[in-house]
Amino acid sequence: MRIIKVVLFLFIALSCTTKQEQVQSNTLSNASVGEKPKNVILMIGDGMGLSQVSSAFYYQKDSTNFWRFPVIGLIRTSSASHKITDSAAGATAFANGQKSYNSAIGVDTDTIPLTNISDILSTEGKDIGLVVTSSIVHATPAPFYAHAARRYQYENIASQLPGSHISFFAGGGLKFFNKRTDKLDYIDSLVAYNFEVDTTSMPDGGDYDINKKYGYLLAPDGMPKAKERGDYLTNATQAALDYLGRDPDGFFLMVEGSQIDWGGHENNADYLIGEELDFDKTIGVVLDYAQKHPETLVIVTADHETGGFTLAADHANKMDGDYNRIAPSFSTSGHSTTLIPVFAKGPGQDNFGGIYENNQLFHKILDVLRLEPQKKE
Repeated sequence: MRIIKVVLFLFIALSCTTKQEQVQSNTLSNASVGEKPKNVILMIGDGMGLSQVSSAFYYQKDSTNFWRFPVIGLIRTSSASHKITDSAAGATAFANGQKSYNSAIGVDTDTIPLTNISDILSTEGKDIGLVVTSSIVHATPAPFYAHAARRYQYENIASQLPGSHISFFAGGGLKFFNKRTDKLDYIDSLVAYNFEVDTTSMPDGGDYDINKKYGYLLAPDGMPKAKERGDYLTNATQAALDYLGRDPDGFFLMVEGSQIDWGGHENNADYLIGEELDFDKTIGVVLDYAQKHPETLVIVTADHETGGFTLAADHANKMDGDYNRIAPSFSTSGHSTTLIPVFAKGPGQDNFGGIYENNQLFHKILDVLRLEPQKKE
């Protein structure tokens, strides 16, 4: 009888282990830390803390795309100069792998230019793309191609885009190219560097020529709000994927939901949530692409949290509050130092779990690609 019980126990234990391994296998979707992705898509929700992410779970008509990520980590966002970072230092950490001072664009604490991830991956033959809802010279996209001592040197930053390794971009910022104080026309410079430049039509994908570059400058400065710009972010992201996906060596694409941050600065919950849902929808476009192209690693994170945003119970006129009604609130009009989530799916996804500094994201991407950082000469 005792032998039968032992055999039965071993059978149950083995059965449970097999089921657990099967669940783990399904969750990982054939994407372990040892695999090397061909494509990397980094999505940055500017100002997107955990409460901003949570809003997608409560204000979305359909299910949020955040459910689709099997790996989640946390990053600390402090810059080299301040406990609370700005977007420039945050993006410099992502794009260049080194913490710098607030307002730095692709430079170290001594204002020496750093080698960015676009430089490194372009030497591997990968095409580089940027899609944003801010201007293309703003604090988050700029460190992926430019170097400047201060984030507000927009004309200087714009002048560096034509000769950079970027081959597809979409966003605002037209006036920094053709309405400059120095009277120079950098639209002509973009054309000279083989860009097809569009200042009127929304990107819609289609028959892109892989031998050309494409740039969309669709607003004088930042793009309109989500409710006014329609499906720009999803369409521009899909267009970038259509173009970049033709490169046999793969690509790197950075997509920024820039105005989640702006809604936080305004303490405007409707603005913020509208931008978050637009970003969530775009995450769906990217994950659908990755599902069809499983050699694609998708990472979603933020540079910092903005607004001290909270999804609290509605206590208006009620001592105990209405726990079925959410009343979004803010504690600041600036940034906070709260830890930021990192979501990952695809080859190498396990590398992005845990808790780490924001500049480690750069090194983790290079690690899964089996590349080494390069020093700027």
